[in-house]
Amino acid sequence: MDPQLALTADMKIVLGLVGLTMVLFVFQRVRSDLVALVVLVMLGLTGLVQPEDLFNGFSSNAVISVIATMILGMGLDRTGALNRLAAWLLRRARGVEQRLLLLVSAIAGANSSVMQNPSVMALYLPVVSRLSSRTGISLSQLLLPVAVAIVMGGTLTMVGNSPLILLNDLLTAANANLPSGAATLEPLNMFAPMPIGLALLAASLLYFQFFGNRRLRGDGDANVTPARTESYFSRTYGIEGEVHELTVTADSPLVGMTFGEAEALHNAPLLLALQTGNESRLAPPADARIWVGSVLGAMGPRQQIADFAQNQFLRMNSRLRNFADLFNPSRAGISEAVVPPTSKFIGKTAADLQLRRQYGISLLAINRDKTVLRDNVRNTPLRAGDMLVLHSIWHDLGQASSKRDFVVVTDYPKGEQRPHKFRVAMIIFAVTMLIALSGRVPTSIALMTGVAGMLVFGVLKMDEAYGAISWKTVFLMACLIPLGWAMDGSGAAAWVAGHTIERLPTGLPIWLIEFAVALLTAAFSMVISHVGATIVVVPLAINLALAAGGNPTAFALIVALSASNNFVTQSNPVMSMITGPGGYRPRELWKIGLPLSLVYTFVIVLMVNLLF
Repeated sequence: MDPQLALTADMKIVLGLVGLTMVLFVFQRVRSDLVALVVLVMLGLTGLVQPEDLFNGFSSNAVISVIATMILGMGLDRTGALNRLAAWLLRRARGVEQRLLLLVSAIAGANSSVMQNPSVMALYLPVVSRLSSRTGISLSQLLLPVAVAIVMGGTLTMVGNSPLILLNDLLTAANANLPSGAATLEPLNMFAPMPIGLALLAASLLYFQFFGNRRLRGDGDANVTPARTESYFSRTYGIEGEVHELTVTADSPLVGMTFGEAEALHNAPLLLALQTGNESRLAPPADARIWVGSVLGAMGPRQQIADFAQNQFLRMNSRLRNFADLFNPSRAGISEAVVPPTSKFIGKTAADLQLRRQYGISLLAINRDKTVLRDNVRNTPLRAGDMLVLHSIWHDLGQASSKRDFVVVTDYPKGEQRPHKFRVAMIIFAVTMLIALSGRVPTSIALMTGVAGMLVFGVLKMDEAYGAISWKTVFLMACLIPLGWAMDGSGAAAWVAGHTIERLPTGLPIWLIEFAVALLTAAFSMVISHVGATIVVVPLAINLALAAGGNPTAFALIVALSASNNFVTQSNPVMSMITGPGGYRPRELWKIGLPLSLVYTFVIVLMVNLLF
């Protein structure tokens, strides 16, 4: 690499655009995606990128892979896979706090290897919140370790986060500007970074096991998150307990009764579902008949349900065999709704309104002037301002609330949930990973195969797939990719690398230069986002490696990995999602995140040198 390479006008323009991008990103007076668009237009107007190539970023493998991982993540979310995982985690942890933290973090990290980090965090926020409410562990003690594990786990594969998805495209583009005699840079296979990712994930688990989590202890949770409904409804309304199935025997006095008569019996638990024959219904109408072999879905304390089953000659089963899909938390649950002054419900009872028959909603309690009404609520006339406690399928609740006769104040999944598609989604996902692992087709095609499968087999609808895509992320990436090409093609990256090497002490070890590049990338990521840092620094790192006699692929991989090394500011999308719910203060994040960032840098430099 010639350090005396002349600084041309094109180089000055590119470096100026890089500087402008950094300034605008720092002060955030202009939206980041608009900044990226302006940079793209400037590259086209100045001729630094040919017109026929200017918009190729939108069709790049990196952008297509990002879109595909977002849609696949939505497909898994729609099936309630994460809610099943929360229940499994609770059973395996057996009430041991450290074991629960270790399991949740490890599995969240593993999940992030095949999904975008923000998508995984969005899926795990309600899971972690639910675990916190069930165990009493502070939400702040769970959220940060899980978020860090998700970032670390994103380095397990080449599709776990945006910088790694971008890397292969940047390596391929760099080949066009390599000096004569330099070896061609080969794209990395999907699981190339896995040893590094495993080391990072293990480091994060050990960090919080022996150091980080002690600094989080004692922080109370002043925040209330929408998903923490179980403890809230138990404390406020006395509605608690698990759901059990009660099978009606031939000797039961309930045979021939209506559902409404059964729930009015003395000491009856909350009856929420009924199966007769092959038909299962949540919130069945009051006049539905109960027959021999019918199954009731009852919620309440175990002893109350056991006593009711014994008195009414019912066979009790705590495992949901018939109502597993109906009571999946991703599909149904408890909510609060306020009756507004304009509501048509005012003056009418739940029986008059036929809430269960017309809307598929069960009224469990009424909170009126700080007094909780639980007895005979079906025959209590409603007033303006009443807070209704409802149990329903979320989709039915959304349809009912659209008429504005009540306003739902509990956050709930707005999209249609399809837990019955769980197995189909898992099979499609497994096949997708196998195709990607085979290496016979590009990763983007393998991931899009999974997307097509989920759409064809009804796991997702087409409009839902469009809604799953974060177009801001896609636009930002596609518009900034040509800036990386311009850095390389204009010679700006080579010029900066040459002059940098010229000023470094002679005989400086390669690993020390790699360490400096890793820290520089991490600093850039706090300013211009992890995508921007990757696009700007990878061409520079490749040229720096060539000038110093290092491995260009190793340097580029260090950059892509370091771009996610930000645990102290909200410029990391994952950290921005947990700061509010966890109640983390900036000082606290710096105190815990800065040592973690140094550990991250040390691990990736060590592992890359061992592998390359």
